[in-house]
Amino acid sequence: MSGLLFKHVKLSAELRTCFITFTENISIMSNRLKDQTSPYLLQHANNPVDWYPWGEEALLRAKVENKLILVSIGYSACHWCHVMEHESFEDQEVARVMNDNFICVKIDREVRPDIDQIYMNAVQLMTGSGGWPLNCFCLPDQRPIYGGTYFRKPDWISLLNNLADFWKNKPDEAEEYAVRLTEGIRQSEQLIPVKSEAEFSVKDITEIFEPWKRSFDLIEGGYNRAPKFPLPNNWQFMLRYAHLMNDNSAHVAVSITLEKMAFGGIYDQIGGGFARYSVDGEWHVPHFEKMLYDNAQLVSLYSEAYQQTRNELYKNVVFETLEFIKRELTSADGGFYSALDADSEGVEGKFYTFTKDQIISILGEDADIFNIYYNITSEGNWDEEHTNIFLRKFDDTELANKLGIGENELRQKIEEARGKIFEVREGRVRPGLDNKVLAAWNGMMLKAYTDAYRVFGVDDYLKSALLSAEFISEKLMKNGHLSRVYGAFDASDAFLDDYAFSIDGLIGLYETTFDEKWIKLARQLTSHTISDFYDEQSGMFYFTSARGEELIARKQEITDNVISSSNSTMAHNLFKLGHFYSDDNYLNISDQMLRTVQPHIVRYPSGYSNWASLLLFRIFGIYEIAITGSATEVKRLELEKHYIPNKILLGGTSGTLPLLQDKRHTETKIYVCRNRSCSLPVTEVVDALKQIDNPSTTPGSRN
Repeated sequence: MSGLLFKHVKLSAELRTCFITFTENISIMSNRLKDQTSPYLLQHANNPVDWYPWGEEALLRAKVENKLILVSIGYSACHWCHVMEHESFEDQEVARVMNDNFICVKIDREVRPDIDQIYMNAVQLMTGSGGWPLNCFCLPDQRPIYGGTYFRKPDWISLLNNLADFWKNKPDEAEEYAVRLTEGIRQSEQLIPVKSEAEFSVKDITEIFEPWKRSFDLIEGGYNRAPKFPLPNNWQFMLRYAHLMNDNSAHVAVSITLEKMAFGGIYDQIGGGFARYSVDGEWHVPHFEKMLYDNAQLVSLYSEAYQQTRNELYKNVVFETLEFIKRELTSADGGFYSALDADSEGVEGKFYTFTKDQIISILGEDADIFNIYYNITSEGNWDEEHTNIFLRKFDDTELANKLGIGENELRQKIEEARGKIFEVREGRVRPGLDNKVLAAWNGMMLKAYTDAYRVFGVDDYLKSALLSAEFISEKLMKNGHLSRVYGAFDASDAFLDDYAFSIDGLIGLYETTFDEKWIKLARQLTSHTISDFYDEQSGMFYFTSARGEELIARKQEITDNVISSSNSTMAHNLFKLGHFYSDDNYLNISDQMLRTVQPHIVRYPSGYSNWASLLLFRIFGIYEIAITGSATEVKRLELEKHYIPNKILLGGTSGTLPLLQDKRHTETKIYVCRNRSCSLPVTEVVDALKQIDNPSTTPGSRN
C-alpha cells in the first residue's frame, strides 16, 4: 500500500520513511477485515496485508487496477493456516509484496464453501492435491491461473514476485491458461445422467464391497494408509452392509475401526469428543482441532453401532461426546458452535497433553495405574513433542486381569483420576472457539441428538433435539428460506448442504416424536430445495441456489468425503419423504440420482459410501413401521432396541400422513408395511419383529 501513496507525490527520503512507517503501523492496527463476524477473518484483521473480504469492493478494484486477485481460504481451527499467517501474513516484507501487486481476499471456507469448492477444484486440477490454507491466484475477473496450499515464507515471496512479473509481461499466456482451467473446473465432477430404469440387485452391492474390503486395515482399523480420518459415512455403510448381507468381514472391519478410534489419541480420553484426524496410521497423534461436523456424525455412528452390538464402549463414547458438545460447543440459545482450535498459546495440542511429571504431581500415588491405563511414558508417547497424548491399548477386563485388580475397582480409580486431570486441564489457556453457527452443521447435530435419543432413551437428548429444531426454524429461517450463518441473514446465502442436513435432522426428529410439524417443515424445505437447486438436465442438485451470487462456475457436490455430500443426503431425504408422503416425484428424483451415480461407486466406493447406503435400501427395500395408539412411545422405544437400518417410523395418536389413514385406534397397534402393503396389525413388538425377520418380499423391489 505504501508505494501507492507515493506514486504521484515527490517527498524527501526522511519524510517518505516517516510516512511508510506510519502507514505500516496503521496496517498493523487493522485492515478491511476488522468489521467481519467470521472468527477466521477476524484472526487476520491485524495483519499488515491489506486483506479484503470477498465482495464487490475487492472484485471491482482488481478490474480497475488490473491486478491479479489472491484468494486465500482457510478456517479458524486450521493449524497450518495459523503457521502461514505467522510466517508470511504477519510479516511486513511479505505484506508489502502482496499489497503492491495483488488484491488480497481472505475467505472463511465454512462461510463460503461455494467459493472454496471452485478454487479447491482449480488447485487439485493444477497440482493433483489440495488442502488448507488454500491460496489461488486469479485474473481480475476471478478465473484462476495458479494455486497451492501452504508455502514457506521464502517460497511464498518468490512465487509472488514471479506471478506479478508473469502477469505484467505475459498477460496473453495467463488468459489462455485461465480459459483452459476454468473450463476444466466447469466440466469436472459433472455426471452424465443414466436414464435407463434397470432394477438394482444384490450383485450391484457385492461388486462394490468385494474390492473395497481389500483396503481395510484389520489391525489398526480404518484403511491401510496415513493420515487416518474417521469417515463416519464409510463405517455407517459397513454396519448396514454387515447386517443386511450377513457379512462377517464387514462387521469385523467396522468393529476394529470403532474400537481403535475410541481407544486412540484421536479421541479425547479426558473430556470426550474427537479430533479431526490422526497424522499417523494408529489413531495416535491427532490433528487436535475438534469440529462440530465430525462429532455430530460420530455420535450418530456410535449410536447406531451400539444399537447393533450393545457394546458398552460405544455407549460411553456417545455419552462423553455429547457431554463435550453440551459443555463446549452449545450456545445459550440452542445453536451449536463450529469448532475448537488445534492450538493454544501458539502450540498445537498444548491444552490436551501432559508430561508424566505433571500427572504425578496431580495424582500422587494414584498416578501409576492411570499412567499404565493411558500409556503415559517419561519420555512422552508423542515423540516429536516429548509429551503425552492419552490413549488406550487394552479394554478394562483385559487390563484389570493384567494388573490383578477387580474391573470395578479399576474403573473407579480411572474415573476419579480423570476427574482430577480434567479439573487441572480446565484451568489452562483454552483453544480458540469458532463461534459461527452454521445451518448445515446444526442440522447434523439435530440428527445426532435424535439418533442418540432413539437408541438410549435419555430425556435430555430429546430436549436438546427439540431446542435445536426450534433454533433452526426460528433463528435460521425467514420466509421459508434458510440462512447459512446465524446472525448474518441473507435469503440467498444458504447452500444445498444447509438444506439437506437440516431436512435430514427434521425427518429424524419426526421419527422420534411423531409430531408432524417437523416432517411438514422438512417437506417445506424440500420443496424450496427442488425449486432453487435442482437441475432437471443432470438430475442432480446444484450446491448454490438459483438466486445466489453468480460465480465463474456453478458446482454440484456429488462425492462423499469427511461429510456426506449434499446430493447424496438429498437423495436419502427424498427417498424417505417419498415413502412418508407416498410421493412418486420424490422417489423418482432419488432413483434418478442413484442410477446416475451407481457406475461411479464401484470405482471409488469410499468416496460414494452414503450413496452405497441408499443403494442398500433400494435393494433390500424399506420397512414402514407405523405405531398408533396411546402407548406409541413405549412401543417405539422397545422397537429401537432392535437394529433395523432399513426402516422409517411413523405414528402417534393422530396423524395425516397417507400411511396413517384408517390406522388410528385407542388400543396400540403396530403395522409393518412394505411395497405399499401392510401386514396384519399386532400389539407387541416381538410379533412385529417376526414380520420383519420373515418378509414376504425379496431384495430387488423399489419400496
